[in-house]
Amino acid sequence: MNGSDHRFPGSWWCAAAILGLAVLCSCSGSSAKSAQAGTGPQTVPVTVATVERKDMPLVVSGLGSLTAFNTVNLKTRVDGQIVQIAFREGQSVNKGDLLIVIDPRPYQVALEQAEANLARDQSQLKNARIDYDRYNGLYKDGVVPQQQYDAQRALVGQLEGTIQADQAAIDNAKLNLVYTKITAPVSGRVGLRQVDIGNMVHAADTTSLLVLTQLKPIAVIFTLPEDVLPDVAKRMRAGGLTVDAYSRDDTTKIASGKLLTIDNQIDSSTGTGRLKAIFDNEDEALWPNQFVNAHLLLETRKNATVVPAAAVQRGPQGMFAYAVKPDKTVEMRPVKISFTAGNQTVLESGVVPGEVVVTDGQDKLQSGSAVEAHQAGQTAGTSKPAGTVGP
Repeated sequence: MNGSDHRFPGSWWCAAAILGLAVLCSCSGSSAKSAQAGTGPQTVPVTVATVERKDMPLVVSGLGSLTAFNTVNLKTRVDGQIVQIAFREGQSVNKGDLLIVIDPRPYQVALEQAEANLARDQSQLKNARIDYDRYNGLYKDGVVPQQQYDAQRALVGQLEGTIQADQAAIDNAKLNLVYTKITAPVSGRVGLRQVDIGNMVHAADTTSLLVLTQLKPIAVIFTLPEDVLPDVAKRMRAGGLTVDAYSRDDTTKIASGKLLTIDNQIDSSTGTGRLKAIFDNEDEALWPNQFVNAHLLLETRKNATVVPAAAVQRGPQGMFAYAVKPDKTVEMRPVKISFTAGNQTVLESGVVPGEVVVTDGQDKLQSGSAVEAHQAGQTAGTSKPAGTVGP
């Protein structure tokens, strides 16, 4: 009995050891499975957009400033006192409208005097010609000497010259009389008045009486890089090109016009060429010396493949984009860019309309990466499955 009591504790410890080893193996297996599960593929949250097919305008833009089609600094061509101002400041006037009147009376008197001198000299010429005709007959008969005949003929010529001078004086007096009325040489808008009624003005004055600016039409002078000028010139020969004027911050369209011409030389210091566009400006939304952004439309690409510009990345092998496949993984696609306009890019190859491309989060991706895709402006909780097209 004592021998049995000594064997019992040994059997008990052996059973306990076997049970502990089984538990340890079970825990090790669970830990290995957990570790294996923890090293599985990670899902990367990304923002996506759908590749579109639409008409895309090809636009080049440059900074420009507006210049009046005509700007006239009106000055007097005669001396005198201003007796009438026939315009209001800021008034729109038409070509030929009366603006300022300078006292015409001295020039009217000068005209009358010139006309009187003409009448006097015409009478003298008439009498000299009668005597010349009489001396001509007497000279042939030998009654009048050669000297007297020649003197009478010279007198007729002298008076004829005087008549011409009198007529020129009349024309000059009439011209000065016309100059006393200053009219609008072009249609436009009158600026601020710089002289008042009653002031004396002189033809030698350097200060203009007023500035008349033609606002309809109006021109925009803007610059473009020299590299695009040949393309612009080629399309100009094929037809007219449209130019849109945008606000200084390039967000608001102000007016649309037509490209008129390209300057005949390139600025070597900036590598740009100057272009001139004309705007009707019927609503007078454009003003001289105003700065604008000029957008020149070269062409509209029909049925173009368009993606957000953020979808296109640059890599060692060139440009590429990540396309989201139906299994929620991405594929790196090499793409060929046609042109970029604003925040959109036209692609020639690489993706097709209807596919989904990644626009944000590319730095964490590689080909085959699993993604959690959501459209721009959506949160991860409201995201759509990768590969979904449409809103």
